Amino acid sequence: MCNLYAMLASQDSTRRHFAVDPARDYLGNAEPLPAIWPKYEAPILRLGEDGTRELVSAHWGFLTPKVSAKTGKTLKPDAWNNARDDKLTKSGLWKDSFLNRRCLIPGTSFREAKGRNPAEDFWFALTGTDPRPLFAFAGLWRGGQPGIEGDEGDWTTHTMVTTSPNKLVEPVHPTRMPVILDPEDYETWLYGSPAEAAELLRPFPAEKMRIARQGVGLLTDKGEK
Repeated sequence: MCNLYAMLASQDSTRRHFAVDPARDYLGNAEPLPAIWPKYEAPILRLGEDGTRELVSAHWGFLTPKVSAKTGKTLKPDAWNNARDDKLTKSGLWKDSFLNRRCLIPGTSFREAKGRNPAEDFWFALTGTDPRPLFAFAGLWRGGQPGIEGDEGDWTTHTMVTTSPNKLVEPVHPTRMPVILDPEDYETWLYGSPAEAAELLRPFPAEKMRIARQGVGLLTDKGEK
């Protein structure tokens, strides 16, 4: 389960990487984000109503209502920040978004923790000449959160699709890793049929990734080698 990632790429390089017209960049003056936690806002690339790529901000995690089992009082909603690849067409939480609202989630690294008291943090990035090459997680999005009142009910949210881990991630997290898409597959994930998109749900090649940082208490990634 991934519950922390970073997005350090500049706004200009993000537009170029994802082929977004500056007029369809709605991020404002986006700053580097060295630690993105569930419910935090972060950029996503989605298709606008006319089918054109656009960059917008979305909170991480689809929200669902939560009630105290003891008192019956409404609690802060749960944020579902990961969507299992084998549940996308089976779960009511994910199905409509997988069929109709897939997105790309820009990122430069993600963190997994191993062990306890204290846990050791591992930040995974792609290989390349840059310290943190820009890439895209496979994502889903939705506007509005059913059953949630107040400002949170109006949020646009995104979630990250996960799959089985590759050989680099497996020793740290033996069951899941985020789906990272090759740039040549962006078009298919955004515009393809559900069957075509499902073919992309596989572990990213381990040889194209590296452990960029490793240690205790590394809850941000500022991009150092």
